[in-house]
Amino acid sequence: MRQTTRIIRVETGGRGFYDVTATLADFLRGARMGEGLLTVFCRHTSASLLIQENADPSVLRDLESVFSRLAPEGAAYAHDTEGPDDMPAHIRAALTQTQLSIPVIGGALALGTWQGVYLFEHRRRPHRREIALHLMGE
Repeated sequence: MRQTTRIIRVETGGRGFYDVTATLADFLRGARMGEGLLTVFCRHTSASLLIQENADPSVLRDLESVFSRLAPEGAAYAHDTEGPDDMPAHIRAALTQTQLSIPVIGGALALGTWQGVYLFEHRRRPHRREIALHLMGE
């Protein structure tokens, strides 16, 4: 059994979804492992990870709309240290995931036909986000 790790950086332009599927696939190709498990971990409390539909962009627009209603700006939050989008960003992260485990089969991510892996940025302003990758396999 072998393992390898890497930190990838994602420059966001503000709130939204950033497809990292190709970056993960590049990491796998470089690792040259046929079978295993890839752990993807977001190192932030105001961004998260999702496996979601990658064919129809309206899915991502609808998800953003739902999260805007679930965690609205302007509510009476006690925590607003970094502005009105601060606590809503933490709520969004709490409702999603900061870690994903994706099987690797035949040297590729075992994603479904219409699945992609996204960094979900919850803050309005641009950020440099870090995602830790850990691959175990052979």
